[in-house]
Amino acid sequence: MARAFGLKGIVENLDDGRVKIIAEGDDEKLKWFDNAIDIKNTLIQVTGVEKVYTPAGGEFARFGKIVDEGETDSRLDKGIDVMNKMLVAIKDVNKTLVDMNSNLGGKMDNLGEKMDRMDKNLGNKMDILSEKMDRMDKNLGNKMDNLGEKMDRMDKNLGNKMDRMLQKQDELIIEVKDVGQSQNDLLVEVKDINKKVDKFWEKEIVEMKNDISEVKTALRAKGIM
Repeated sequence: MARAFGLKGIVENLDDGRVKIIAEGDDEKLKWFDNAIDIKNTLIQVTGVEKVYTPAGGEFARFGKIVDEGETDSRLDKGIDVMNKMLVAIKDVNKTLVDMNSNLGGKMDNLGEKMDRMDKNLGNKMDILSEKMDRMDKNLGNKMDNLGEKMDRMDKNLGNKMDRMLQKQDELIIEVKDVGQSQNDLLVEVKDINKKVDKFWEKEIVEMKNDISEVKTALRAKGIM
C-alpha cells in the first residue's frame, strides 16, 4: 500500500506484537495511508494506530521492510500458510455442508414419505369417519322420522280421546241439566199436589164443621144439649 501511494520508508515487526512504520511523502497521501493501515478483517485486526509527525529526513530511497531471521520480505510464507489453513478449513466446511445437505435431503425424503403415509392414512380415516357420520346421520334421520310418526299417532289418538272425553262431558252436562229440569218439574208437581191437598182438607174441614154444627142444632132442638 505504501508503494502504491508513492511513499518511502520502512516497516518492521516488533517483538511485542506491534508494527513500526516510518513513512515519508505528501500529506494527503500520508492521510490515505493512515486510513488504509487501520485493517480489520479475518487475518488482521489492528487495535489502534499511534502517530508521531516529524520532518522528513530524506534517507529512504523507497519503501521496504526490515526482516529478522525466519522472516521474508513480503511475508509470503505466513500468507501461504494462512491460505493453506483457510483452504483446508473451507474444504472441511464444504464437505460438512455437503454431508449435511445429503443427510438433510435424505431426512427430508423420509419426512416426505412419512407425511405422504400420514396424509394417506388420515385421508382413509377421514373417509371412514365420513361414512360413519353419514350412517349415523341416516340412522338418526330414520329414528327421527319414526319418532315423528309415533308422535303424530299419539297426537291423533290423544286428540280423538280428548274429543270423546269432551263429547261425554257435554252429554253429562246435558244429563245434569235434564236432571235439574226434572227436579224442578217434580218440585212444581209436589207444590201443586200440596196445594190440592190443602184445598181438599180445607173443603173437608169446612164440611165437617157444617155437619157438626147441624148435629149440635138438632141435639139442641131435642133438648139433648
